[in-house]
Amino acid sequence: MFVEQIYTKCLSEAAYYIESNGEAAIIDPLREVEPYIQIAKQRNAKIKYVFETHFHADFVSGHIDLAKKTGATIVFGPNAEPNYDIYNGNDGEVFTIGDVSLTLLHTPGHTMESSCYLLKDAEGNQHSVFTGDTLFIGDVGRPDLAVKSGEITQHDLAGLMYDSLRKKLMKLQDNVTVYPAHGAGSSCGKNLSSETTSTIGEQKATNYALQPMSKEDFIKDVTDGLLAPPPYFFKDVMMNKNGYKSIDDVVESNHQPLSSSDFTKEIVAGAFILDTRKTEDFAIKHVKSAVNIGLNGQFAPWAGVIIPTDARIVLVTDQGKEKEAIIRLARVGYDNVAGFLNGGINTWQGDVSIINDISTEEGVEIINNRTKVILDVRKPGEVEIAHVSGSQHIRLQELTSRFVELDKDLPIAIYCAGGYRSMIAASFLQKEGFSNITNIQGGFSKLKLFDIKIVESQSCSNL
Repeated sequence: MFVEQIYTKCLSEAAYYIESNGEAAIIDPLREVEPYIQIAKQRNAKIKYVFETHFHADFVSGHIDLAKKTGATIVFGPNAEPNYDIYNGNDGEVFTIGDVSLTLLHTPGHTMESSCYLLKDAEGNQHSVFTGDTLFIGDVGRPDLAVKSGEITQHDLAGLMYDSLRKKLMKLQDNVTVYPAHGAGSSCGKNLSSETTSTIGEQKATNYALQPMSKEDFIKDVTDGLLAPPPYFFKDVMMNKNGYKSIDDVVESNHQPLSSSDFTKEIVAGAFILDTRKTEDFAIKHVKSAVNIGLNGQFAPWAGVIIPTDARIVLVTDQGKEKEAIIRLARVGYDNVAGFLNGGINTWQGDVSIINDISTEEGVEIINNRTKVILDVRKPGEVEIAHVSGSQHIRLQELTSRFVELDKDLPIAIYCAGGYRSMIAASFLQKEGFSNITNIQGGFSKLKLFDIKIVESQSCSNL
């Protein structure tokens, strides 16, 4: 038996490859499926099944393309009703892969079709459980994404989650390995651990949601402090339910070099300008009205937060990074890329802008002298732990709807934890007409080391 976790850090997403005696199964694959096919080829195995734990909201799964390319059967749990052929497994149904088996455990709560898969070895021993978005390390899946007006509420879903955890997962043996679909950084839970594996026993001992409590207390804990999901979540769910273009076709149609004049025509027609270079390069020179979301960070999720889901996008990248940007956008459902600036920023002949990108020491001086509005764009939990005294807080996820709360006539200095999110915020505000924007390099992780007034708290909720 061979099990491999294929973790994509920039998406905080885990897919799984399981193999025994020449047969393989993939659980929750990313949209680009060639890596899974290559693993199976190298190991002389045939992919028999593609198991989906639920209809994903935070990325477009590769199950459809993978099934078409390999002949594998797509398996969902009960209640899944997509617009393509699948096999609806029943609660407790067993699927064989070589000498091992996967048992479907229907665990509604995150969504109604949510299911986990219990792996047993050739001797029938419980080995591991693939928990999707039902059970994370240190957390559980949010119960608000599958709410249907007049049919089911997040209170209802949280109640189902309580039952699923206690009647199914917590009854597994303590030594069973827990393989979740996500880790820290995902918006599918409130406070996911940076660890990507655990055991049932460890989670029963440490996960707040698995502690002894009433159903009502569980519902309150799980639903308290939920932050609104980004709009792209709903688009991705529909793509995963209804189908989508092959990733091969998306890359072929979107990988189009644009001259400076053609790039300008796209901008005039309303295209969203996305610059994927590092923050320091973007600050020095960029196309006017471009937004910076660097490929060196959690690129795709932040693109999903900032870019309208129906936008036509034009790219500015480092040379050789164009295809990577296109693929990573497609992972979260952004298929409408008109092309990229051929030759990169040095070939641009139109208007350019800069952003004042200052050192931490210069940021400290601004903070202490209060010469600018200080904007904190971190998550609420980060701010609750500690923040610059007197700073204004708008989390980056809400900036596109709340920037009107800021005065365009005032100078604004922005910080996050390390400088990546603050440059996204700075570029977005500049695009919206804020002319005096400063980004503080190093963010709060560096600022707190200096002599500035900081407000601290012991609270760490809503991270």
